[in-house]
Amino acid sequence: MSNSSSISHFLLLPLADTRQLQLLHFCLFLGISLAALLGNSLIISAVACRHHLHTPMFFFLLNLALTDLGCICTTVPKAMHNSLWGTRTISYAGCAAQVFFFLFFFSAEFSLLTIMCYDRYVSICKPLHYGTLLGSRACAHLAAAAWASAFLNALLHTANTFSLPLCHGNALGQFFCELPHILNLTCSNSYLRELGFLAVSVSLVFGCFVFIVFSYVQIFRAVLRIPSEQGWHKAFSTCLPHLAVLSLFVITGISANLKPLSISSPSLDLSLSVLYSVVPPTLNPLIYSLRNQELKDGLRKIIMNYSQKK
Repeated sequence: MSNSSSISHFLLLPLADTRQLQLLHFCLFLGISLAALLGNSLIISAVACRHHLHTPMFFFLLNLALTDLGCICTTVPKAMHNSLWGTRTISYAGCAAQVFFFLFFFSAEFSLLTIMCYDRYVSICKPLHYGTLLGSRACAHLAAAAWASAFLNALLHTANTFSLPLCHGNALGQFFCELPHILNLTCSNSYLRELGFLAVSVSLVFGCFVFIVFSYVQIFRAVLRIPSEQGWHKAFSTCLPHLAVLSLFVITGISANLKPLSISSPSLDLSLSVLYSVVPPTLNPLIYSLRNQELKDGLRKIIMNYSQKK
């Protein structure tokens, strides 16, 4: 029997058995990470540099882009390193840091998506109170609450998980340090406390999900009462990108973490984890930029200004 004090490193799931496939995975992760870095950096630059984008919706979108960058930078670089050098190890401290930062950015992203849903609800259902309910101070408080709650959630889960004794070796069935796979290595009766923390987190997530569903029911009811097609288009152009990002994030995350053990397998776990940890941060900028004309105009002006300076 081993415990956490005697483990200096963990073994991650190898992405491939042959050298050619390892290099292929490295190239795929490199392309995905560069696309995510470029897309989210462009959104951050556009919102920060263009004064007409200094609105609550784009302020929260900037924060969302920061969480996407954080998620990508937490999981992908280590996977790329292991694929390039043909290794599968990660240090104990590195694994703890990866768990903390992934939970931090993952929790912040879900909180921000919930806040963005509230922003769309107020904008469409209570437009006359929009400036009062979502002033600059209110937006700053909401964003600070999202980041602070994410930090607290990540700190509690990480500290509790890595204080548990490990009795089942150090091999993780995932390409990054994922909380459920670390709990599988703990002693049979030692993870009950962590399950309590998980139950609280799941309850909070479920509460946010109920709020999001209720908000969108009210949004669509209000949109259907708009008489003009132009009003419909404007409402849907701001709601549909958020709904697409939210659906992608929630469906892939639930599928990865709540799937039955009877259908679990290394290849399925790997595919689902890539879907919820790597794909959404990469696609989010594309979804928002394609559906939002103001953002596209801001990006176009930044690119034109950069080209003229060169």
